[in-house]
Amino acid sequence: MRIKLNLTKKYLLGILLVGGSLLSFTKPGDRFFEIAKNLDIYATVFKELNTYYVDDVDPKKSIETSIEALLKSFDPYTVYYPENEIDEFLQMTTGKYQGIGIILSEINQSQRISFIEENSPAHLAGLGIGDQIVRINGTLLSDSPETDPAILMKGSAGSTVQLEVLQVGQSIPKSFAIKRETVQIKNVVNAAIVRPGIGYILLEDFNASATKEVKAALIELKKQGMQKLILDLRNNPGGLLTQAIDICNLFIPKGAKIVETRGKVEEWNKSYQALNQAIDTETPMVVLINNRTASAAEIVAGVLQDYDRAVIMGQKSFGKGLVQVTRDLPYRTKMKITTAKYYIPSGRCIQALDYKNKNADGTAKAFQDSSAKVFHTQNGRKVVDGGGILPDQLIQKKPLSAFAQALLAKDMLFLFASEFHGAHSNIARAESFAVDADILEQFNAWLAKSHFSYEAPVENQVKKLLEQTRDQAEYVEFQQLLHSQTTHWKTNLARELKLHAMEITPLLEQEIIMHYYLQKGLNTWSTRKDPSILSAIDLLGKPTKFATLLSRQEKP
Repeated sequence: MRIKLNLTKKYLLGILLVGGSLLSFTKPGDRFFEIAKNLDIYATVFKELNTYYVDDVDPKKSIETSIEALLKSFDPYTVYYPENEIDEFLQMTTGKYQGIGIILSEINQSQRISFIEENSPAHLAGLGIGDQIVRINGTLLSDSPETDPAILMKGSAGSTVQLEVLQVGQSIPKSFAIKRETVQIKNVVNAAIVRPGIGYILLEDFNASATKEVKAALIELKKQGMQKLILDLRNNPGGLLTQAIDICNLFIPKGAKIVETRGKVEEWNKSYQALNQAIDTETPMVVLINNRTASAAEIVAGVLQDYDRAVIMGQKSFGKGLVQVTRDLPYRTKMKITTAKYYIPSGRCIQALDYKNKNADGTAKAFQDSSAKVFHTQNGRKVVDGGGILPDQLIQKKPLSAFAQALLAKDMLFLFASEFHGAHSNIARAESFAVDADILEQFNAWLAKSHFSYEAPVENQVKKLLEQTRDQAEYVEFQQLLHSQTTHWKTNLARELKLHAMEITPLLEQEIIMHYYLQKGLNTWSTRKDPSILSAIDLLGKPTKFATLLSRQEKP
């Protein structure tokens, strides 16, 4: 038999030598002995595979697969970044990337522009939301389903990407040569006076320029006469801890404790205080959160709650109270490691899931409300740990109907908005546009001609009921009875649309406005029609109720 030999052996030899060296200085039962023993076993297993397995072993792919499997046993935030993903990592931390300013999504079995940055190279070249990318640098995407379009789009600033695009409303693809630039991802995507005296800041991220953007927005809004503020942290996944600390410092006095991190490496434990003079400690403030407000965004919300600096409104936040640090690894690779939990000024940690003590199926255990510990804000209000930040003022959010969920899951609202955009060159301004009965009727007609299939819950239940009686003597009779009622139960799209018109209308408005006016237009629409923003505006108009929410609630 011919033995396979390659350069991998010298790397394996290095691992084996390390493992062997450790073993020679440790003893059974010692933690380092266990590490050395298992490294030795792992290296030997890979050596055997590389030498004897019937097919060639790809060392890079195999090792990366094993690393991913290893990290999955910890938590989803401990992540390895191979060399080809470093650009993605840098984008998350710096907020910068080299490209043309679009996001592609697979919609209706094609790659379409689902987001475009205003004034980006793609936008200035004439591309828009809904446009279908047919070719990238000569590669026909329909012939390359395994190819990631994002990889094809990559390139350094100053280089050119060649695109063939089927634009909305057109039947023939058009060629574009677009020069890549360094694109800065905005943290603050909207800052405006939404009602007389009420400012609004929508903060979507916490990359390296977040504090600078929030500070600039605050100063500008004050110039415009802001007397009250809404800070919108909904759907904000967090980011850099340093930015969360500095943003808190904008609203709380110098010297105030902001957050403490505690982990296994004691010398890494640290308490962070506000180092600078705040620029606004008095303006009445509402912070909006929801179940997708996480990490650094939760720190900001939690700190402002603990100091009674703002009323928190919305739904309970995500509950990520874990801190990661980035470690450089050989060959331009990196990894993020969860090293600590963070504790906000009241002393509470808001981590919702226990990744150490998992359920039998391997999922993390959820925090139980019954085990919550009580803490207190600066004014003596009761707050609890675990499970995220609980709002001071809950805004009930009605779950979407099964019909609306199906429309969104199959991108039907997006596809109709694209076709609508192609057929209508302009619409009313974003602040006044509304989906009326005529547009709903157009959507209904379009939906009927589409390949959209939907089974209403009642229809699904009837089918399940019929299946459960299959083995019974009365099955045939029951089947005939149910079939006689089919026309009554069978889903009628027009009926469903009419039934859920109030729910579908704002969703459709958002899609259409995004196609015409991009993110800026959607922001304008939101400040006029978003129920949570309207609730915050209403509360800020009731100073007595606002003050009561921030006061200690004594038992009667």
